[in-house]
Formats: sequence, structure tokens, C-alpha cells
Amino acid sequence: MSMCFLSFRCSCEMSNLTQPKDNITIGFTQSVLFGPVSVAPLLIFLYINGVVLFTLRSKPVFRETPRYVLLYNLIFSDTFQLALGQLLYILAATRVYMIRYLCFLIVIVAMLTTEISPYNLTVMSLERYVAVCFPLRHSAFVTVNNTGVSIAVVWAISGISTIIRIFMLILLESMPLDQYMLDFCSKEALYKHKVFYDYDKAFTGVTFVFVGIVILCSYFGVMIAARSASSGKASTTKAKKTVVLHMIQLLLILSSTLVSPILTAFYGKVDRVTLVRISYALFLCLVNLPRCLSGLIYGLRDQTIRPFLLYNLSFGLSHPVMVSGK
Repeated sequence: MSMCFLSFRCSCEMSNLTQPKDNITIGFTQSVLFGPVSVAPLLIFLYINGVVLFTLRSKPVFRETPRYVLLYNLIFSDTFQLALGQLLYILAATRVYMIRYLCFLIVIVAMLTTEISPYNLTVMSLERYVAVCFPLRHSAFVTVNNTGVSIAVVWAISGISTIIRIFMLILLESMPLDQYMLDFCSKEALYKHKVFYDYDKAFTGVTFVFVGIVILCSYFGVMIAARSASSGKASTTKAKKTVVLHMIQLLLILSSTLVSPILTAFYGKVDRVTLVRISYALFLCLVNLPRCLSGLIYGLRDQTIRPFLLYNLSFGLSHPVMVSGK
């Protein structure tokens, strides 16, 4: 859901930048993808997110607290998108071609899950705003049922955008979906009309401006409440840090839009193997890493989640006393 479409876009950078599919794919396969050093981080990212998801479903306190439910939804969409991005990247690197409708399904799900994170961050920021500015009404406003409705709205907004893209493909693209693709599976291989990129840029710009304004307003609202509050300074300070974390997370999501300009700047100035290694490093650091850091940072900074998360991450070897009896 960004100009380079986050990790999904990065999964096909190799295809877009080097249309002659020869040395770069072979070089990538041999020198980057299948090396243990390159595969290990991808598996670690998925493992960390999987453990965070398991932790958030392991105790009733997490399943019944709205902010943890919102966190679960955020990490769930990030993990799903992370897995799809890695799958598409591996398929492109190994020169695996597929029928268009199968690629279409993968791309649609990737687009849907990619657009969840910014809107989910909006709801999480508003939840912290209500908790600080309207503490007496927080328990009435922010319930598990209302949180479920908010999550449904987030998915609906992303779903509407995805449905529009589906109709754009059906109406604008003439190639049948039951044919084998002549290129790697990617958003760019399916959508070739300029109108799609114009829509993508417009939707991305509106989304991030809207989300940024909401998070900033939430932060300033919390700051005003902090200055006027006579008690609860600790919780207010924590809320401010949480909202700042949401803004940083939004910026990390936006960082994936830098992948395409950076690769374009290097294109033609370095050899193909080097270009592929650069693309992999960008894919790892600017696309995958932010989606892994979300759950890890939230889990480690939250005093309630942290002992359970550390216990699960270490396969039960750490903090056994703290989690026993919980």
C-alpha cells in the first residue's frame, strides 16, 4: 500500500529492473537467496511474529483487553503480509511462473493485508487518546465489542480499496486469467495501465496523510491532558510514548517506499549481481524488518506481555517463575 507497495513490491524489483531474465536471477539464486545467512533473517522474522501472536492468544487478559486485541490484529496482518512478500520474492528469484488467477489471488491478499497496518495504528492511537483524555469513559467507550467493530471497519476500508483494484483488473486488462504468466508473479505484472498507478499513489497519499494527522492530533491531545492532569502522570507519559511509537511505526512503513528510488539510483551504475544484493538488503531492512519490529517492540516494552513473550521466545527457558500460575 505504498508507492513501491511495501514488501510485495520489493518481491518483484528484480523483475522490473531487469527485464532480460538471465544473469541477475541466476546470480541472486546462487549468491543471495539460498545462502543460510540470507534465509535465516526471514525465518527469524516470521518466528518472532509467530511467537508474539501466540503470546497474545495464550492468556485471557490479552484476549479480553481492547488494546491487546488491536495489537494482535496489527501483528496478524503484518505477519501475513510478511510471509506473502517473502513467498513472492522467492518465486521471482527461482524463476517460478504461475497461472494468472493464482498470482491474482496472492496479489489481492497481499494488497489487502498491506493496507491494514496504517488504519490499525490510527485506532490504536485513538484508544490511547481516550484512555488519557477521558479516563472515566474509557471502559464504556473502549470495549472488546467496540474494538471488534473498529477492526471490522479497518478491514472493510482496506477491502473496499482491494475491490476497486479487482474491478480495475477485470475492466482494464484483456489477458485471460487462466493463462500462464510470462513474467514473475507481481502486482506490476498484473496491472500495466497507468491509471492503476495513479490510483495507487492517490490512495496511498490520502491514507498516510489522514493517519498522520490522526496520530499527531492524538499526541497533542495527550500532551495537553498531561499538562493539566494532577494525577496519573506515569500513565500519561506512557501513553505519549506509545503514540510516538505509532508515528515512528508509520514512518517505518513509509520507509518501504524508498526501495524503488534507491534501486533506480543504483541501476546502471553497478553490476547486476551487486544490484541484486542491494535489492535484497533493502527488502530485508526497509520492508521486512519494520514489520517484525512492531510486535517485538510492543511486546518488550509492555510490562504485562514481556515476561510471557520472553518465556515463549526462549522456548520456556527464561522467566519460568513469572509465568507459572498465570
